Amino acid sequence: MHIRPAAPQDAPEISQLISSVAHFFTLDPSGKGAERFMVSIGAEAIGGYIRSPDFYYVVATRGATLAGVAALRDGRHLFHLFVAPEFQKHGLARKLWLALKSRAARGVEVFTVNSTPFAVLVYERLGFVVAGPKVETNGIAFVPMTLSPKAVAG
Repeated sequence: MHIRPAAPQDAPEISQLISSVAHFFTLDPSGKGAERFMVSIGAEAIGGYIRSPDFYYVVATRGATLAGVAALRDGRHLFHLFVAPEFQKHGLARKLWLALKSRAARGVEVFTVNSTPFAVLVYERLGFVVAGPKVETNGIAFVPMTLSPKAVAG
């Protein structure tokens, strides 16, 4: 498995990966009501994030296959962390998270993530804790979570 910084040309494949698992967090499996979110995970939007200095993206590949993607926004918010189903349960999410940690903002007091309800246990294994109730808005559901810097240091 090779983990490297993402490039704008990775955007279509990243978008395809995220879209393939979107049914885990959209309230309607078809994406109805989550149109704004669906645009935000389109190739054009992902390419814009990758080019922005506010985001840092990494991808994991095995050969020519995209296995996973992760992104940090503003050095403190875990913006994306997705692993293709065939690569799940092998520690890849942790490896992607560790690849992002070095890009964390100095002096960050807390990391945040809006977890899909499906992935809460994954984030808990990374040290995040639930910070509030499940939120349902704009056709998606998420659980706010946080991670203290002390947990990051380990």
